[in-house]
Amino acid sequence: MIFACIADALFLMRHSKPLNAWRVPRFKRLSNGDVNTLTLHVQNYYAFKICVDVIDELPFQVNVRNFKISTTLDVQQERHFTYDLNPTERGEYHFGKINLFVRTKLSFIERHIKVDDPFMMACYPSFIRLRQFELLAISNRLTDIGVKRLRRIGNSTEFEQIKEYVSGDDIRTINWKATARKNQLMVNHYRDERSQHVYCVIDTGRVMKMPFDGLKLLDYAINAALVIDHVAWIKQDKPGLIGFSKEIDFKVKADSRGDQLLRIQEALYNAKTNFLETNYEVLFSHVRQKITQRSLLLLFTNFETVNALRRQLKYLRKMSSQHVLVVIFFENTELKDLLASKPRSTFEIYEQTIAQKFDYEKRQITKELQQYGILSVYTTPEKLTINALNKYLEIKTRGLI
Repeated sequence: MIFACIADALFLMRHSKPLNAWRVPRFKRLSNGDVNTLTLHVQNYYAFKICVDVIDELPFQVNVRNFKISTTLDVQQERHFTYDLNPTERGEYHFGKINLFVRTKLSFIERHIKVDDPFMMACYPSFIRLRQFELLAISNRLTDIGVKRLRRIGNSTEFEQIKEYVSGDDIRTINWKATARKNQLMVNHYRDERSQHVYCVIDTGRVMKMPFDGLKLLDYAINAALVIDHVAWIKQDKPGLIGFSKEIDFKVKADSRGDQLLRIQEALYNAKTNFLETNYEVLFSHVRQKITQRSLLLLFTNFETVNALRRQLKYLRKMSSQHVLVVIFFENTELKDLLASKPRSTFEIYEQTIAQKFDYEKRQITKELQQYGILSVYTTPEKLTINALNKYLEIKTRGLI
């Protein structure tokens, strides 16, 4: 047994660099709230077959402590393994060392090899979902993911071109002069008005710290804002961004430059919530001074009670008089689940009664905003992007800006 252990140790220890391992990510950055795939490569330099356990030191943010891959490697063989990470917060993700525990077939001795592969990946707002929306928007297939197809009310005032008539074109758009010249039916083709300012205004105060399915409400708002600004840029509008709490935290002026989306993404990368009460007076002052052209303001925030809304209503009404304001706030899904359950005790009856009161107040907020002519979107966090994008396209179709 002693000689077998010594022989096993000699076989394992005589190589200075018997194994190598490295990571290859699918993208250079991590996408927040999405499944991100990484590939781990391991190569054997031993002159014999080995058994190896691979333990990767993952970033502490992903909270995975049982990562382990067990495999065998033949002589000079290289194998790769894929694994998924699902980050739930933005920032820098630092990977540690790659630990390799090597054994021969005898398995008397195990050698621990550490591969120092310094590796850092930045986690950005969800760009994977952004690319999905980009492809669908370019191919006019947004209806595939739930975006409503709205009937156009009248024609846009922006003329694009004269084209040949095809079945289904509106006969009221026939251009008779062009028809007479071409000796075939020709119609005027119109397009949506472009170069309109679209601002995503994100509340970064304490109300956006509420967690839902691993992400904060702020993260859902950031992902939705990124998608809407991207679709607006594709439709040749001018997307912009404002983040505020006690003061204006970040801002990107509405523009249609080629690097506009990159500037918006960089501004959203470091956006964080705090425990301060949101100051809507600061927002109104900034909007009045800095945004001189009538614009679409998509305000991502959250109101739990009617009184919370009424404290800020005077500022919302003033902004609504100068711009098209849409207040987007969240449905509390836990209240919905509680109301759907059947109470089995007196305590649960009290709980359900209080939940009904909060649910009523949420719906009352929508009516209160509607009373003053302010548009609103009341949505669950997982449907935020679709519902907010629907509202943006509806406003463009109705020609409100």
